[in-house]
Amino acid sequence: MIEEQLLKSEEKAVFALRSLYRKYGYLPYKMSKFEEYELYIRNKDFLVSDRIITFNDTNGKLMALKPDVTLSIIKNSEDKKGVKQKVFYNENVYRVSKSTKNYKEIMQAGLECIGDIDLYDIFEAVTLAVKSLSLISDDFVLEISHLGILSAILDEVCKDELFQSQALEFISQKNTHDLSRLCEKFEISAQKTADLVEFVSTYGKRDEVIKKLKNIYKGESLEELETLSNMLNSSEFSEKIIFDFSVVNDMSYYNGIVFKGFLSEICEGVLSGGQYDNLMQKMDRKSGAVGFALYLDLLEQLSKPKKVFDVDVLLIYGENDDKQKVAQKVNEFVNKGLSVSAQKCVPEKLRFKQKVEFLEGKNNA
Repeated sequence: MIEEQLLKSEEKAVFALRSLYRKYGYLPYKMSKFEEYELYIRNKDFLVSDRIITFNDTNGKLMALKPDVTLSIIKNSEDKKGVKQKVFYNENVYRVSKSTKNYKEIMQAGLECIGDIDLYDIFEAVTLAVKSLSLISDDFVLEISHLGILSAILDEVCKDELFQSQALEFISQKNTHDLSRLCEKFEISAQKTADLVEFVSTYGKRDEVIKKLKNIYKGESLEELETLSNMLNSSEFSEKIIFDFSVVNDMSYYNGIVFKGFLSEICEGVLSGGQYDNLMQKMDRKSGAVGFALYLDLLEQLSKPKKVFDVDVLLIYGENDDKQKVAQKVNEFVNKGLSVSAQKCVPEKLRFKQKVEFLEGKNNA
């Protein structure tokens, strides 16, 4: 068994997530480190960054170190009616780091359900997203939005593309002040402006949000959101799942339910996902899809418990002591589950819980 203390946060997460996803019938998916550059350039707006590392293959074809996993999975998935492909992955992607602005190899885990999906599959993806966060920290929250509701409300307010583009930016920032000014600029009525601001300001407990939304919007999307919320009531983490309509993914790729996961010690979202039927259509697929990615590199920011001791036992032995017997004594401690450092003298900076003098024939260990 691997000692847990020796694993990095992201490595421990991979082991736990792999076991979780398998329990729900998701199969491991392995892919090459690179794809044809054309795949990414055709869908560059879907990517976190359009700065891609490229190289020429031996046949002259322009290739790229993969900056994204989802596009590769879609490209290689089946597109048959009634079929669902459920896969999970942990892969390295290569893109510019937000913090250093340099290229970085980033470990990413996640899952995709592609095919004839329905509300159950969306519920399952949300449930697994929540369980994934819970495996990493007890202090987390999952925020859910519905782009169908957001799109309908924006269309009701103003269908101008420039207005909607700027409005989405302000909504993602929860910036109701500039959103109101934008409505004034586009001569939106006071009532519609008030409805939009109320919508953006509506977040928190799911049942309370649903009640407020019913005063602003009525439609199938709200019914779907309410049904999903009722299904999530059975989750042991139900109180950690809230509605927040500032969760705005690219609406040219995503549709329906979208969500983001946050951990208390990390200022940015560590998990992002949702339904992306629009992306499937852009890639000439008839199927639907839902999934999420967990950015394991961000887990490095989690505080780690301080080690009080470097080893449990410091075993001091002499130059003339029988080394075989020293080895036997070391193994006795190890077999008891203790860590031990065999030394001839006490190291200056070594922190130990117990010092044992090995005195051959009458040691006090």
